[in-house]
Amino acid sequence: MYSETRRGRGKRNVYFFFNYLDRGAFAQAYVAGLKESLHLKGNDYSVLLSMTTAGYVIGQIPHGIVIQKVAPRIWFPSMVIIWAGLTMASAACKTFAQLCAVRFLMGLIEASTYCGTIYIIGSWYKPQEIAKRTAIFTASGQAGTMFAGVMMTAIYKSMNGHAGLAGWQWVFIIDGIITLPIAIMGFLYFPDLPETTKAPYLSESEKELAIARLPHLKREDAHNINPWSLLKRTFTSPAFYILCLFSLICGALEAFCSQNLFLLWLKYQKAHFSQANISTYTLGIQAVGIVSNIAAAVYIDATGHRVAMGVLACMLQLISAVILIVPDVSFAATFFAYYNAGTSYIVNPLLFGWANVICQRGGDDALRSVILGSMNASSQVLYTFWGIVLYSSSDAPYWRNGCIGMFVVIGSLLAMLGVVQWLDKNTARKHPDKQITEFVGTEDRQKPYGRVSVSEKERELLQSGTSAPMVASALPV
Repeated sequence: MYSETRRGRGKRNVYFFFNYLDRGAFAQAYVAGLKESLHLKGNDYSVLLSMTTAGYVIGQIPHGIVIQKVAPRIWFPSMVIIWAGLTMASAACKTFAQLCAVRFLMGLIEASTYCGTIYIIGSWYKPQEIAKRTAIFTASGQAGTMFAGVMMTAIYKSMNGHAGLAGWQWVFIIDGIITLPIAIMGFLYFPDLPETTKAPYLSESEKELAIARLPHLKREDAHNINPWSLLKRTFTSPAFYILCLFSLICGALEAFCSQNLFLLWLKYQKAHFSQANISTYTLGIQAVGIVSNIAAAVYIDATGHRVAMGVLACMLQLISAVILIVPDVSFAATFFAYYNAGTSYIVNPLLFGWANVICQRGGDDALRSVILGSMNASSQVLYTFWGIVLYSSSDAPYWRNGCIGMFVVIGSLLAMLGVVQWLDKNTARKHPDKQITEFVGTEDRQKPYGRVSVSEKERELLQSGTSAPMVASALPV
């Protein structure tokens, strides 16, 4: 299990790193020549973001269903290869319409990564271990966004005009090329699920421990994707409705960051900032996001207190909204407000970590995958119109309507925290935590293990020679 943490989780994090590297690279490319090269104007940038979001939303549930039957170690790397090709194709786009089509397809393919990996995390880790792993995974995406700024600056200085291509084109080409080796590594090392893993770095005893330490799956419906059965299980589940609404509101809380408002503000103030400044100053938001994201997750896993982190995220965003709603606020205050907005990423381990814990209890993996995908789709579908209406690039440098919308979102999220807490307690009563009495074996998938607790199983594995750090810490970071 120790090996799975270091290698398997690493592949998942790298996938997400490169997904967000592209997102960050696209925003950086827009302010470094893409806008002028393709003659973009008005709401074109917001429309392009919405096209990516539309593809992303449409792909969520299909990807979640496919991985119930196709091994994730095959499906995820395959999507990464296609995604790399589309990234390079972005450099060849000559018109707004062509770029819209490519960005839509990229969103469709990228939809496999986030919720697919959150689903895998929920298949390997206990409730008290999930938030921190979710945060680390999310932080890898934020690191990709940070690296995009550094990469854009370096490429713009060194390769702009090389071989007749603009700097922003080289960003997409290089981004796609460096992604391909990661896909190959995924085919070899991605761990799949505990009951189906063929990872060469896991021993049989480690695979058995991975299964024994988690709630057992429903034998009949764990991976049942029969359309009627899956629809019935989904639409009769209160978690589906509550968690999707919760996700939508949490997604809206990240609007100041996800809509790249600081980058657009810097672009508008280009008389005061160089291109290098514009590309690098935004890195502070991601740095704040990474630190606050992981700190919140460590607190959640250590204490089990999730509502407190949700309230904190709301209060911090309230500070940013109050500052930014003031017209012509000073540069110093604007910098502080946007950097502070990076704390909105606290909601990622809160949202998907909490959802994984709630959905894990029923032992229905197919339903859990669909709910996680639906949650991500709910938060993303908002931005097919939310960004255009409230955070249009043409409104730069002042988004009054967006700030008013943020006030509404904060109030709504505070209310939803109480609803999700009720759902958590209700599912805990319905599926109380138990010692594991049986599990699906790694040989015939139906092997009973008898009435053996996890701690007893761990002691048995220790006696058989399984590494002490692996058992003692379960799945250490």
